[in-house]
Amino acid sequence: MTIRLADLIDVLDCAYPPHLAAEWDAVGLVCGDPDQPVSRVLLAVDPTAAVVDEALAWGAHALVAHHPLLLRGVTTVAMHTPKGALLHRLIRGGCALFTAHTNADSADPGVSDALADVLGLTVGGPIAPTAPGADTGIGRIGTLPAPESLRAFTERVVAALPATVWGVRAAGDPDLPVRRVAVSGGAGDSLLGAVGRLGVDAYLTADLRHHPADEHLRAGGPALIDVAHWASEFPWCAQAAGVLEQRLPGLAVRVSAMRTDPWSLGSTVEPYAVSEPGEQ
Repeated sequence: MTIRLADLIDVLDCAYPPHLAAEWDAVGLVCGDPDQPVSRVLLAVDPTAAVVDEALAWGAHALVAHHPLLLRGVTTVAMHTPKGALLHRLIRGGCALFTAHTNADSADPGVSDALADVLGLTVGGPIAPTAPGADTGIGRIGTLPAPESLRAFTERVVAALPATVWGVRAAGDPDLPVRRVAVSGGAGDSLLGAVGRLGVDAYLTADLRHHPADEHLRAGGPALIDVAHWASEFPWCAQAAGVLEQRLPGLAVRVSAMRTDPWSLGSTVEPYAVSEPGEQ
């Protein structure tokens, strides 16, 4: 049976319903003919130039990305613009581009379920449900099989996620027992207030800023684990690949191994203690 791009879209829209996307978001088909046959699909977090290279070199007929290429308003997709150049290359190469962003974040299962799964968490409900009692929504609350220290849980995170220059950072008592954990793939400091009311031991997300994190800890909030944005969302690619393989037998699906985290240099330092005034 010939698989069309429209069939691929139907499966992805069923798994990650477009109506779950935030009002400001841009999800769905970016370029491509819904009637075109599709036999190879590449999945990635970001539709970067290197990922497009990979898709075209492999002969992919569709690139499914988490982050939108055209999220903010544009007035041109001319070839001389960075985003326009990527779209022209995809179209000329017969490769469609499809995006599942905040709809994949809120879906059940979605981005945060995939993150919780690789960490070995048993998933409960969302941090911020789309409606009272709903299973859909941003973030997930999970439980470890047994309590472990914040230090050990941080090591678990390091082992479970792909390495990045950003690394993994934790804030809190290293010996704090951790059992209930809130997770949110992508930038999650907007959820700090909600997380503080959940009674969890730790919150794992990405892109935490200094002041919101500091104020959260001062208010007695749970320990924080901060990882690279890309790394927190990368597990979703395997989840989406599984959906496609199950629903569209015969489709060749590949998850891009390209690390599209933008940071390329960094350093590692040991935790330090700040002396109080007057201490030697």
